[in-house]
Amino acid sequence: MTAACSKQAVKPTPLPTDKPPVEKPVTEKPTTEKPSTDKPITITPPTETQPYTTLKPANWQDLDGLLQDDVVAAWPTWLQSCTRLVKKAQWKTACDAAQTMKQPNNVAILDYLSNYFDVYRAHNEDGTTSGTITGYYQPLLNGSKTQSKQYPYPLYKEPKDLITVELADLYPELKYKRIRGKLEGKKLVPYRTRAEIDANPSPLAGNELFWIDDMIDVFFLQIQGSGVVQLENGEQVQVGYANQNGYPYKSIGKLLVEQGELTLDKASMQGIKNWATNNPDKLPALLNSNPSYVFFRELPAGLPGPLGALSVPITAERSVAIDPKFIPLGTPIFLSTTEPNSSKPLKRLMLAQDTGGAIRGGVRADFFWGAGDAAGARAGSMKQDGEIWVLLPKGFVVGE
Repeated sequence: MTAACSKQAVKPTPLPTDKPPVEKPVTEKPTTEKPSTDKPITITPPTETQPYTTLKPANWQDLDGLLQDDVVAAWPTWLQSCTRLVKKAQWKTACDAAQTMKQPNNVAILDYLSNYFDVYRAHNEDGTTSGTITGYYQPLLNGSKTQSKQYPYPLYKEPKDLITVELADLYPELKYKRIRGKLEGKKLVPYRTRAEIDANPSPLAGNELFWIDDMIDVFFLQIQGSGVVQLENGEQVQVGYANQNGYPYKSIGKLLVEQGELTLDKASMQGIKNWATNNPDKLPALLNSNPSYVFFRELPAGLPGPLGALSVPITAERSVAIDPKFIPLGTPIFLSTTEPNSSKPLKRLMLAQDTGGAIRGGVRADFFWGAGDAAGARAGSMKQDGEIWVLLPKGFVVGE
């Protein structure tokens, strides 16, 4: 394994620094406007595609930096993945072998990986091998179980009238794809937009999980997908993703840049929060420009981290969110990128244990930095170029 990894890999190409043209502000549409519900949601049978075919065979020596990584730190995270993957035939042998290894060191783990896995390089659909690596974290919010002047903003549970259709039940080739809506008579129509949900009075009144003190904190919690709510009595409660209203995510940071409200270098999470503080009257219309809305559930006490899409606790600096159409959920990956807002290399064995609405493409990952303000600062400033190699069990058949 040591000899195999001695070759130097090609360094990632840095992101371009050109700023987008600043445009005049766009007039907002009234937030009370409702989408037409005359037409029901229809499903068109897709052209059949094979999964993971953008993964191409590679060599262990391509993983420049693997030997320098503390892979022992990733081992518990891999064992978490195995609690789910062991139930799948293609993963069972590798996971069973991992369970027999007691407190392995770096050498033992590298030997295990070379014995049980093959290396594949992730590609985009256009054949390129570099993509965007962003970061996310678990924010801390101040909240209450009751509404008050101090805590006026709701954090909603999944609504009972929200219907989710797993398209794989109709078309197996659409694994991880779903549509959401609500019934009007016998028709399934699009669910409520953010503007409709946040109307006063809200159609979801009575479905609150908690009440939060800051509107922008609720919005960013929906982007992150999980967080911690600190209640008035000091108790901390973890909340996690329950469902989403079915609309695609639209970046409010990009919109602020396009409207000339922020420059590109200020369109970070903290920059957007500062803008929100200084422009409270404009904030609701800005948030409503993103129709996507996320609902939450209270997580069991004592979890070591938030639950990812694999339904296991994710680990700070060892878990990433990926697009499951291109990379199998739960798999080990080797990530080659740079530190947030820096050219310092960040090359690390990670586990693909989560997904995200904005994480789309073959070479695309969201790096989980952990919980709290320090993690948030790193996550908010991370938008780096990177490359990904995927480790699949020997005998894994790409396309099945």
